[in-house]
Amino acid sequence: MLPIVDSHCHLDFEDFRDDLPVVLERARGAGIIAMVCVGSGGDLATAEGAVALAEKEPDVFAAIGIHPHDAAKITADFWPALEDLAKKPRVVGIGETGLDYYYDHSPRDVQRQVFERFLRLSVAANRPVICHVRDAHEDAAAVLRAGPLPDAGGVIHCFSGNVDHARRYLDLGLFLSFSGVLTFKKADDIRQAAAYAPADRILVETDSPYLAPIPHRGQRNEPAFVAKTLEALAQVRGIPLAHAAEATTANAFRLFRLTLPGAIALP
Repeated sequence: MLPIVDSHCHLDFEDFRDDLPVVLERARGAGIIAMVCVGSGGDLATAEGAVALAEKEPDVFAAIGIHPHDAAKITADFWPALEDLAKKPRVVGIGETGLDYYYDHSPRDVQRQVFERFLRLSVAANRPVICHVRDAHEDAAAVLRAGPLPDAGGVIHCFSGNVDHARRYLDLGLFLSFSGVLTFKKADDIRQAAAYAPADRILVETDSPYLAPIPHRGQRNEPAFVAKTLEALAQVRGIPLAHAAEATTANAFRLFRLTLPGAIALP
């Protein structure tokens, strides 16, 4: 069984309220040695919930943010609370934040302003920034180029672009994280980007409860399913599965500076 990191999941969501302990055990049974729980809904409760879960489970870590869908909901009192949460030892990332022009649930100018504010928070907290970008690669790359980017780096989660988009993010020193979309029939551009990216800049994730990979598409996604995404990543890169696991796990540990109890083998 290969050690794998689910670099982006939402275990704090209501979708897991009734069976989270079972979900965690299935993940561990599938070789998932660490999970980054991203608390980034439309209020502070999701961030607080992610931190609370990470403080309870030794193989779960937290990230804190506000999704770009909800950028317009942010009020001034959010920022001091997020700054305090960012200091928690179990918080390993800031986000998700970014731009989503597919739904435009928040005005684009507000999304950009909030994205820039989260970049500054990631710098101050010395944590990597976790970026959500959908149908907004040009503007997102421009915001990231303008910075500031944290010394701790960052990742484009659930990468949805093509090789040209990938190149722009990689040139900025960012990682690319691939989700179950990599297994979808119409994801040729994403597969080409996954084959193009350097081995030391790739991660895998579920984004659970969303985007379950084939053969689980249509089901609630969960961390155990990230193994299927890893298989697809190894296939498009033409490398053994063990090499894909070694690379993505080492990259996740490096980016998020993860530490696990001594009883759990490190990569």
